Amino acid sequence: MTVTYEDAKQQLLDAMLGHVPFDGWSETSFREAIVDTGLEDGLARAICPRGAVDLALAFHARGDAEMLRRIEAEDLSGLKFRDKIAAAVRFRLQAVSDKEAVRRGVTLFALPMHAADGAKAVWGTCDHIWTALGDTSEDVNWYSKRATLSAVYSSTLLYWLGDDSPDHQATWEFLDRRIEGVMQFEKLKAQVNGNPLLKPFLAVPNWLAGQVKAPSKMNADLPGSLTPRK
Repeated sequence: MTVTYEDAKQQLLDAMLGHVPFDGWSETSFREAIVDTGLEDGLARAICPRGAVDLALAFHARGDAEMLRRIEAEDLSGLKFRDKIAAAVRFRLQAVSDKEAVRRGVTLFALPMHAADGAKAVWGTCDHIWTALGDTSEDVNWYSKRATLSAVYSSTLLYWLGDDSPDHQATWEFLDRRIEGVMQFEKLKAQVNGNPLLKPFLAVPNWLAGQVKAPSKMNADLPGSLTPRK
């Protein structure tokens, strides 16, 4: 049976998870994972050129994949859209059984040299959620939805890490409050847009919003890049 690079990466990840609670997403844990899997050092580093960082991102991607499987399996058709978003965020957090691995990951991606990787991973999670729920927005709405959800997801993740309430009930209540706050802001924005006295104040922001559109599939994973209209 042929073992692919992806298979080998998952083996390294599984092995590394046993060391992360003690040594974090570090070179020490990566070396231990290589020993545990029996892979040659050169092969392991070809698979993961950045070592532990690549495996931390693989761990995040594994959680995203589990979340997407659950979104597809669950019947969310009877929920309001805001409740679908809340459910998706819950699915993402529930996809992780090891809080310490996540906590260590937060520490890793808080470092300046890895902050961009962490931001891109969170952006990717939120893009997965919106796409899975059928979002078809374009222009600035594509970015604003993902940026807003990234803020909600990140704050909820941090709350979840410190939550010891039964079944994380306090986290889900916190999540609902954050989403309610976003909904109130969107309601206010709609009221301003509909008010002839206030609408002129949004003329410039709305014009700028009209100059950008959602990225193509080729660059959809690049947070913050704005694609000019042709």
